[in-house]
Amino acid sequence: MAERIDGKAAAAAVVDKVKTASAELAAIGTTPGLAVVIVGEDPASQVYVASKSRTAKECGFHSVQHTLAASTSEADLVALVEALNADPAIHGILVQLPLPDHIDAGRIIQTIAPDKDVDGFHLINVGRLGAGQVDEAFVPCTPAGSMILIEKARGRDLSGLDAVVVGRSNIVGKPMANLLLAANATVTIAHSRTADLAGVCRRADILVAAVGRPRMIKGDWIKPGATVIDVGINRVPAPDKGEGATRLVGDVDYGEAEARAGAITPVPGGVGPMTIAMLMANTVVSASRAAGREPPRF
Repeated sequence: MAERIDGKAAAAAVVDKVKTASAELAAIGTTPGLAVVIVGEDPASQVYVASKSRTAKECGFHSVQHTLAASTSEADLVALVEALNADPAIHGILVQLPLPDHIDAGRIIQTIAPDKDVDGFHLINVGRLGAGQVDEAFVPCTPAGSMILIEKARGRDLSGLDAVVVGRSNIVGKPMANLLLAANATVTIAHSRTADLAGVCRRADILVAAVGRPRMIKGDWIKPGATVIDVGINRVPAPDKGEGATRLVGDVDYGEAEARAGAITPVPGGVGPMTIAMLMANTVVSASRAAGREPPRF
């Protein structure tokens, strides 16, 4: 039976470190500032933004939320981001995605100052990570959090280990692969068009599933003793809980995989809590740099 990797506990440890660093910065007159911008009424986005703002306040941050109408023009959103770039009290800027169809999300992301890009999506940060400058880059929060969970199971040096990332998105798959490379793993990026995907997965000492398909990765795809990081969050029908009920499941068939893996993240309670924790971590790192202090390492 696999060890269950507790993302809630790991996230709490990150947040505790953030609180300590935030208090130390406050003592020298710097309060970490996080601005979250949401455009429109998407219910899921509202929940995410509320959670991010609440955690920021718990960390002692100066937390600012800008809630804009769905009809807001691209020019007005660009102007707001540029104002936040120029505000010395703001160290991190997050524009909640998705944006309304009439706004070019790519343009908005590239408008954020790279040193305040705590989501890690600006091309400058993408390039830093791709060049192996992990300590200089802001890394997207989900892969950054996933990496901490991998380190808990395998240590920081992954030399000699084969890692497979299933998924090639710019938000998770590609940055995850770069983090694993930086830790000396031998990395394969697989995806829906990979030939013999099951066979590729069976080679993995570390398997990261980030494909967005519920329970796609079966137990017999898992190498015995492998570390399995399930990034997927999928809502599926749960008739056993009542009519119209649903439950969250990952991209990995947890029940099957648990019997073969050495360690595995559950869904929920695995990678999910790490995402907001790493947003807080990136913000306090930005504030530390702005104050001329050595940033904490997570």
